[in-house]
Amino acid sequence: MPISFELPDEIVNQTSMVRMLAEQVMRSISRHYDDNEHKRPWEFINVIWPFIQQIEAADLKRSLKRHEGNGAGEPASAEAEPKEKKASTGNLRMIHMIEALSWGDAGIYLSTPASALGGAAIHAVGTREQKERFLTRFTRGKPKWGAMAMTEPQAGSDTSAIQTTARLDPATNEWILNGEKIFCTSGSLAGKESEGLIVVWATLDKSQGRAGMRPFVVEGGTPGMEVTHLESKLGIRASDTATIVFDDCRIPFDNILGSPELSDPESHEDKGFKGAMKTFDASRPYVAASAVGIARAAFEFTRDTLAAQGITVPECAPMHTLTAVQRDLLQMEMDLKAAWLLTLRSAALLDAGQSNNLEASMAKVKAGHAVTHITQKCVELLGPLGYSHELLVEKWMRDAKINDIFEGTGQINTLIVARRVLGYSRTELK
Repeated sequence: MPISFELPDEIVNQTSMVRMLAEQVMRSISRHYDDNEHKRPWEFINVIWPFIQQIEAADLKRSLKRHEGNGAGEPASAEAEPKEKKASTGNLRMIHMIEALSWGDAGIYLSTPASALGGAAIHAVGTREQKERFLTRFTRGKPKWGAMAMTEPQAGSDTSAIQTTARLDPATNEWILNGEKIFCTSGSLAGKESEGLIVVWATLDKSQGRAGMRPFVVEGGTPGMEVTHLESKLGIRASDTATIVFDDCRIPFDNILGSPELSDPESHEDKGFKGAMKTFDASRPYVAASAVGIARAAFEFTRDTLAAQGITVPECAPMHTLTAVQRDLLQMEMDLKAAWLLTLRSAALLDAGQSNNLEASMAKVKAGHAVTHITQKCVELLGPLGYSHELLVEKWMRDAKINDIFEGTGQINTLIVARRVLGYSRTELK
């Protein structure tokens, strides 16, 4: 049976529009917002927001369908919705959009108003009521931001070391959060805006490790939540990365995602740490797509610049006849395409309703390695001009590295791949 690699018209049309936005709006302001960190790129935000509202509305509609026929009000199982899953192209659509926006400017892309990782967690394990209450706001009105707060000063990849606590006050039936979160992307935008939201990971029982952790939704402007610091970063400087402190921050009981019961083994698996961590199976292809967009920007510019100087890679030429520069260009293009194909596969599996845990981590690892290698090689091949402020190549190199770090470092995702391939558990392979 022949395999078609043609994209649906809706994705082709969307990608064409987004690429135009990336070229005509994002590229023209890219250097300005890199030089002026923490300023909001309203030229981009005001143009992209109506489009994002449509995407958020469609995603919410699909997510709410999972609850149809489920009297408990909880998300239905994947087996209960095979037709909806197989017909979906939502994740393929998103990675094409993210790749194009990151080609324009990765930092400005990360300033896009959207429910983001916070919304992904709510989609994954939230009840129907929670989805309607928290996510409908992203389909209307002025621009709004969502965020995820997980990393702490003493807890990076080792999430079991999280110290932020959630304690139930039986007198008021409220959760009281205390702790500090760092490196929260869009944390300032989501935390200060009245209709923004942040999904905060906290522990109900430190003695249970990961099993004692739950995600909580904290709405922007909630008393007891304070943005205390904005990071000055190497790259993606147009985006805000915040430190957030929770000091007796009170939120409604219903703002917990998943079951608060720690004694139920099934809740540990489906509604606790493991349940909400499934959001990363969806978000890692997005990070990989962003990495590919940055890598493509650097590669295309370098290839075209060298071609104007008479340096091209002849098709079908034996490898031993190529110069060192030509071999570098060939390797860069191969790495770029390999990363993109892995990213496409991880997103397509998710759209088909199949597990993509292995493929998402493979895409994230490959794209993270590819973008750091390609952008560094581009600076090298262009010499002093590549290193100068005159071109955007040095900026792309700085923007690249974060893709090998956030959403699980390259090392952590390599561990995940090894465990899945070899069949080892977390305790067997560390």
